[in-house]
Amino acid sequence: MVSSHIVQDMTVTPLTSDTVRDYDPIDLSSRAFWATTAVDRERSFSELRAERPVSWHRPVDDALMEDPDDRGFWAVTRHADIVAVSRDSDTYLSGRGVLFETVPEELLEASQSFLAMDDPRHTQIRKVVHSAFTPRQVRRIEESIQLNARTIVAEMRGAGSGVDFVEQCAKVLPIRTLSDMAGIPESEQEQVVGAVDAMVSWADPIFLAGRNRLEVLIGSQMYLHQVAGALAAERRENPGDDLISALVHAEVDGDRLTDAEVAAFFVLLSVAGNDTTRQTLSHSVRALTDFPDQRAWLAADFDGRIGTAVEEFVRWATPVMTFRRTAAVDCELGGRQISAGEKVVMFYSSGNRDADAFDRPDVLDLGRKPNPHVGFGGGGRHFCLGAHVARAQVRAVIGELLAQLPDLEAGDPDYLQGNFVHAIRAMPVTF
Repeated sequence: MVSSHIVQDMTVTPLTSDTVRDYDPIDLSSRAFWATTAVDRERSFSELRAERPVSWHRPVDDALMEDPDDRGFWAVTRHADIVAVSRDSDTYLSGRGVLFETVPEELLEASQSFLAMDDPRHTQIRKVVHSAFTPRQVRRIEESIQLNARTIVAEMRGAGSGVDFVEQCAKVLPIRTLSDMAGIPESEQEQVVGAVDAMVSWADPIFLAGRNRLEVLIGSQMYLHQVAGALAAERRENPGDDLISALVHAEVDGDRLTDAEVAAFFVLLSVAGNDTTRQTLSHSVRALTDFPDQRAWLAADFDGRIGTAVEEFVRWATPVMTFRRTAAVDCELGGRQISAGEKVVMFYSSGNRDADAFDRPDVLDLGRKPNPHVGFGGGGRHFCLGAHVARAQVRAVIGELLAQLPDLEAGDPDYLQGNFVHAIRAMPVTF
């Protein structure tokens, strides 16, 4: 057991300042702001980067759970500051959660695993999880991704022009990859997809359709825990050639994962592994339609150019738009004084359009190099563990699309509302 003898130190100095700060006139907390387009939001981010790169904002509208002690959050919009926060995990903690909302600790760990942990526990669990990603596992996963991508694009071609790219392709490959990695039985795959959708769509009124969002979120999380628990129990007795088997038998310095820790990581893997790829693929296909010269450039030497192209696709899409930290001590950032215990939110969407870090950031440049995007986080201890899997999936699908459907064009996307995932609900494609 990794955590039986470890007490995670999440103590921070309590908020003692009675100073009343004015909230920034640009309201990043409203539902109306996040209902606008990315282009509209970038106008606001551009002003903040130039004039107030670290700014104070009121609590977000319609939070998942009421928190009378929530005074607001600091918005970090400049690329350099986002990287600084990401890499200083001693000053900016993850153990209080990575979303805007304040969530009970028991729910945090169950849904976000080591993403919502600080050292020493974060590093210990991450080491055990990382040890399960053996070279053999990685090779097996990459081979299955390529085969699945070829089949999925062929199925979409067979379905005919006018299909929904999200439904027919972008959401299909991640669940097949997850199923291959974790050994999810086919009978559970559709319900797993539904639960994963709910974990990131609980703030969208169209998705909820009148349902209680907390019930939807907790119910979906419980279902994913049940699936993982059943898989872990079975693999302890009958190990196979899959990630769950590797996780339940992995050991580093005498530490092994409990069933609860395996289940929590399964939830994190299901959600993060689905949306990073799904949204990057959807935004990438739309971008290739909007920038036909870049599409032609990539197609002319796919193998030689896809490496830089994938990084630009991730920057362009920025599938995860925001992540939060909590200040452990009083500190200074971007010329502002932050008090211990205050929320610090990194706006990746803004950082990936920062002209101080990127030349012509509003233009898709598939040959962009260097490309210090923060699409997988800004570095540090919490850098995305599955980044290589996401890259492999994007590479495989884009390659198959260019080969099988060279004239494919994307229609107007239908966006999901929310401040966390840059999600496209549906998008028609013609070919």
